[in-house]
Amino acid sequence: MKKISNIYDGGRMKVEQVEIDLPGGITLERIVVKPGGAVAMLPVEDDYCYLIRQYRYPIEKYIYEAPAGTMDEGEKPPETAHRELIEETGFKAEELIDKGFIYTTPGYTNEVIYLYETRGLSPSTEFSPDLDELIEVVKVKKDEVHAMIADGRIVDAKTICLAYKCLGTD
Repeated sequence: MKKISNIYDGGRMKVEQVEIDLPGGITLERIVVKPGGAVAMLPVEDDYCYLIRQYRYPIEKYIYEAPAGTMDEGEKPPETAHRELIEETGFKAEELIDKGFIYTTPGYTNEVIYLYETRGLSPSTEFSPDLDELIEVVKVKKDEVHAMIADGRIVDAKTICLAYKCLGTD
């Protein structure tokens, strides 16, 4: 992939026009969105997990999702997970269990979200919530999460992936 031009550079988010050579010898120009890395966590406690109900302005509605956030420059995924969990839920985790990563939409972006299950939760005010986030923390029975996915109450892709990786496929 060879960069042709920068279309947008907003610090964390870059949009580039690139030239790509596909297998078979075809060369194409495409737009690639580069938002940087992110993390998502599923806080688990006994028979419950915690989701957030957050307002998402691009879709103009509140949705249920796992706590998540973008990595600051120089931050490692576990550091981001620690910070974002506290910012969005008010909990710190004693245990951070690596559940791999996902590519969100590899047809036009290189975005990677690192996935974690968190356990051993306790209250923390080490980090403050972001001012632009409208978040409500919701305690949900673990066996209710799959029903919420099936009936459309949970439609967020990273949350569905975390449910599969942390809670199985029931």
